[in-house]
Amino acid sequence: MLIIGIAGGTGSGKTTVVHQIMNELPASEVGIISQDSYYKDNSELSFEDRAKINFDHPRAIDFELLTEHLKKLRKGKTIEQPVYSFVTHNRTKDTVITHPRKVMIIEGILILASPQLRDMFDIKIYVHADSDERLIRRLKRDIAERGRDMDEVLNRYQTTLKPMHEQFIEPTKAHADIIIPNDKYNTVAIDVVRAVINQRLT
Repeated sequence: MLIIGIAGGTGSGKTTVVHQIMNELPASEVGIISQDSYYKDNSELSFEDRAKINFDHPRAIDFELLTEHLKKLRKGKTIEQPVYSFVTHNRTKDTVITHPRKVMIIEGILILASPQLRDMFDIKIYVHADSDERLIRRLKRDIAERGRDMDEVLNRYQTTLKPMHEQFIEPTKAHADIIIPNDKYNTVAIDVVRAVINQRLT
């Protein structure tokens, strides 16, 4: 099994890069796990308290469970991935049955911040995008998909996202094997990643 970690700031275009890599690979051989599914269970907290959690800090992520799940997948075992709701700021009671694949792609803003997780990645990728570009994408996404309003998103960006990005996310670029610029020039980097994957799959 080939495990690929794809990190980068919020709105950097990680999902786009994942899809670009997957486009040329057999769907039956690739699985995706999102770090967003592994926010810690906060059922003991009230909704108001959950809404105050800093979701851009490494301590918000259940790295232990994610690492344990990757180890199981690597042994050929099936896992039950948690399902997280951004509306309630908590895990739901549902899980997603995830089967091991030849290639597992793990994507998320903080996945390179965990040494245990980093050690499991065969290829570490960081998607780089301009901060203005990331803010615009975050605004559009949170308003359209997560029911937030503009003031809420901008306030969160200034008080949490930007400082957390500078403190915890941007520095993880140093751990990446490949840095992909998220613009029209990223095709070469994507081709390199695809070539490495295809080499491992044959």
